[in-house]
Amino acid sequence: MTTTTEVLEGVDLGGKTILVTGATTGIGRETGRALGAAGASVVITARSDDKGTATLAGLRESVPAAEFSYEVLELGSLQSVRSFTDRFVAVHGRLDVLIANAGIMAVPFGHTEDGFELQFGTNHLGHFVLVGRLLPLLVASAPARVVVLSSAGHRMSDVRWDDLMYERRDYSKMEAYGQSKTANILHAVELDRRHGPDGVHAYSVHPGLVATELGRHFTPEDYAALRARARTVSGTGLPPPVGVDVGAATSVWAATAARDDDGGAYLAECAVATAEPYATDPDAARRLWALSEELVGEAFV
Repeated sequence: MTTTTEVLEGVDLGGKTILVTGATTGIGRETGRALGAAGASVVITARSDDKGTATLAGLRESVPAAEFSYEVLELGSLQSVRSFTDRFVAVHGRLDVLIANAGIMAVPFGHTEDGFELQFGTNHLGHFVLVGRLLPLLVASAPARVVVLSSAGHRMSDVRWDDLMYERRDYSKMEAYGQSKTANILHAVELDRRHGPDGVHAYSVHPGLVATELGRHFTPEDYAALRARARTVSGTGLPPPVGVDVGAATSVWAATAARDDDGGAYLAECAVATAEPYATDPDAARRLWALSEELVGEAFV
C-alpha cells in the first residue's frame, strides 16, 4: 500500500500554501506533516489553542525545517467558520490547496450551534461555508485544489432530502454519517463543475479503514453491524486497518498528483474509484449546493 512519503517522493511544494482542517490527530496530522516535509507552508486548524499549540510543537519537532502554523476553527459553528475565513484571507495572499479533512463519525444525536443535525452540519455545511468563502482566494491562486474527505461509509445513506435533520424519523448515527459523507462527494462534484474551468479542481477521498480517534463513539455492536454490512456488500468483510501514513496518502495524492481531467472524482488508494451513483449524480450535486446555500443563508458563485 502507498504511503504519504512514497506519494511525495521527489515532489517540491516550496512556495505553496496549504490548509488542512482537523489536523491535530490522525489522518489530518499526517497529511499536514507530509506536505510540510515536501516544502509547503501548511496551516492546520484545531478546535482549541491548547490542541493547536501542542500539535504545532510535535510537527516542528518531526520536521524542523518545515513551515507550520495553526488557527482555531469549530466547524459546528458557522460564526467560527466565518471568523476563521476572514482571518485567513487577511493574513494569506494565496491558497493553493484546501484539504477539508476534519469530521465527526457516528456521534449521538445532537445539533450544531446553528441548529443543524450534528454530523451533516459539521461534516458538510461547515466545510461548505469554509470552502465557499475561500473560493475567491483559491481562484486567484489557480491552479488550485480542494480535497474533501469522504468515506466508503457514504454507502450507508443517500441524502435524505425529505428529512435532512431527523426531525420526523428516528435517528441512526451510522445513516446520518453516511448521509454526510455522500454530501461531501456531491460537494466536490458540483465544486469542480463550477470552478474546474477556473483552474480549481475538487476531489473527494476515501482514506480506507484507519485506526484513529474518529471511531471513538463506536460500540462493539456498531463494529459487528459494520462487519456484517461489509460482508453483504463485498463478500469479504472489512479490509484490515491501515496506518495513518497509508490513510493520508490518497489525500496527499489528490492534492499533488491526481489529474485535472479527473476533477470531481471520488478517489481511494491513490486512484479514481467508484462511488454509489447517487453520490456522483450531477443533478443531486446541484440540488445540494442550492439547498446548502439556503440552509446557511449565504450564496457562493
